[in-house]
Amino acid sequence: MSNNAHAADAGSDAQFGRSLRVGLFAIVVPVAVIAGLVGYVVSHTSPAAALNATSMPAAVAQRIEKVGTVTVQDNTPHVARTGEEVFKGSCTACHTAGALGSPKFGDAAAWAPRIATGYAALLQSALKGKNSMPAQGGGVYDEIEVGRAVVYMANAGGAKFAEPKAAAPVASSK
Repeated sequence: MSNNAHAADAGSDAQFGRSLRVGLFAIVVPVAVIAGLVGYVVSHTSPAAALNATSMPAAVAQRIEKVGTVTVQDNTPHVARTGEEVFKGSCTACHTAGALGSPKFGDAAAWAPRIATGYAALLQSALKGKNSMPAQGGGVYDEIEVGRAVVYMANAGGAKFAEPKAAAPVASSK
């Protein structure tokens, strides 16, 4: 029995030694990390402390450097295009050939049922799009220009619509 008791004591001693090493490691490592961080913060070799009076403005300028530019386009007054100009610039691609079921320019038979719906309906179809025709509103041309193109095409197909006029500019009172 004395051999077994001695073996049990030796096992306890080994486990105690292992526990002591783990405990010391658990205390020493965090203390060393904290001490290192404190030393870094108070030292004169930190990045903030390394900047001197001459390099500080350059560092600030680098941090606030602009990342993009704004380009102001031509600010001349917009001159509304005629219906023919809008037609040639956008509508002719489909309406000259009758592509995707669009009525051909000047084809009275194809335009007759559309003209019967009236100018307002044709304008809404052009602005919002219809079938394969994409919406023209909000794009390159303003509503008056799209309206002029609608009148130009419809009148070539037999309509007698009056060309829409641009609204008079609102005078500001100062």
